[in-house]
Order: sequence, then structure tokens, then C-alpha cells
Amino acid sequence: MRNGQLRPAILFIAGLMGLFGVVSAAAASHGADPRLLGGASAMCLAHAPALVALYAAWPMMRTAAIAGLLLSAGTALFAADLTTRHFLGHGLFPMSAPTGGGLMLLGWLAIAAGAFFKRADT
Repeated sequence: MRNGQLRPAILFIAGLMGLFGVVSAAAASHGADPRLLGGASAMCLAHAPALVALYAAWPMMRTAAIAGLLLSAGTALFAADLTTRHFLGHGLFPMSAPTGGGLMLLGWLAIAAGAFFKRADT
């Protein structure tokens, strides 16, 4: 996927992430133990707006693409692991949630680095 195609893909992922965040919050409110789905919802609802902000900052920020990829992959992996644990009683694979969390941390570091790696034309 080229960089020109990645920007709209990040916005699309943000929309899906927001959708899943709302759906999983609703599902968590009707289940016996809402902790896992509530955690998945919180991660999605926290990172979806960050992806929208990256979409907006894309023209000015050299690290937007890598930050968007890291946040998207990390949040999806983390939320999928918690959701799988809730519905199936086991995670995706060993260390999937911590791996997703680590990717999210790297994504936030890429955003922070964006303050120092601006595009030349801005």
C-alpha cells in the first residue's frame, strides 16, 4: 500500500475502531463480567480519535504513517485479544495483548517524534 492510499485507510480504520468501541461498550453493559469488553471498548474509543487527528495532521507530520500503522495494529490486536477472551475464554495467542500494548506505545512515541520530524514544506 502506497503512502497516498494509507491516509484514507487510517481514517477508515478509525471509523471501524469507533464503531467497535461503541458496540463493545454496549455488549459489556449487558454481560455478566464487563471488564474485558469494557477494556477493549476503552482502547478503541481512545485510539479512534487519535487516528482521526493523525489523518488531519498527515500533511505536516512525517511520522503520521508509521504512527497510524502502529496504533491501528496495536489497538486491533489488544482489543481482539480481550474480545476473544471474553467470548471464547482464551486469548488469540500467548502475549497478544502485551504485544498490542507495546505497538500502541510505539505508536504514541512516533506521534511524539512527529514534533521533531516535520515536513520540510510546513
